[in-house]
Amino acid sequence: MIIAIDGPSGAGKSTVAKAVARELGFSCLDTGAMYRAVAWRALRDGVALDDEEGLGRIARECEISFVHGSGDPMPRGVAVDGVDVSAAIREAEIDRAVSPVSAVSAVREALVEQQQRIGRSGDYVVEGRDIGTVVFPEAPVKVFLTASAEERAHRRVRQNVDRGVGSIDYDEVLAGIRRRDEIDSSRASSPLRAAEDAARIDSTGRFIEDVIGDICALARRAVGARVDGDGSEGAR
Repeated sequence: MIIAIDGPSGAGKSTVAKAVARELGFSCLDTGAMYRAVAWRALRDGVALDDEEGLGRIARECEISFVHGSGDPMPRGVAVDGVDVSAAIREAEIDRAVSPVSAVSAVREALVEQQQRIGRSGDYVVEGRDIGTVVFPEAPVKVFLTASAEERAHRRVRQNVDRGVGSIDYDEVLAGIRRRDEIDSSRASSPLRAAEDAARIDSTGRFIEDVIGDICALARRAVGARVDGDGSEGAR
């Protein structure tokens, strides 16, 4: 079973997805980290961010893997060709590079194929920007999670302070979020938008526990509907 969580940068998708996965006993797939990994590799190799052919080649050839602890469904980090880039892909330069990289059709095609292969191997909470519309349009649970740009900027600054990476200048972060929203929503390939059948959740001013509870409730109702419909459980 797939739970698809889409939404703009800084909406809290990663935090919510991990919590929902823990609550339901699912695995979690951070697709945003995959695009960041390609951006990191491109910058490391000196590939220009407008070199669509070069970026597509990197996405097809580089090996992106998630680091798990023994028996832990939650990824603790991400590696590119065996190199741990968990902290590096959260740097400010990657924040600036990931939008143009993720807008390249060849990059999206290569990573969507990987995401579908991973997600279909079990029960996953998958978060990103085109999960419910492109990657898993058949997902029984789709959520579009958002918040005001100002609140997302405050959250991102606090997150960067806690991690010790990324910008902690509020105005810079807010400008970056607005720029990313514009790029993600207007790109030709898989633009950011809510699936028609997605539950829209605005987390502005809400406790994260309430948002997590809402999504878990949606998942449990979906499992119940599948059991009623075919007589067998479709998820844990």
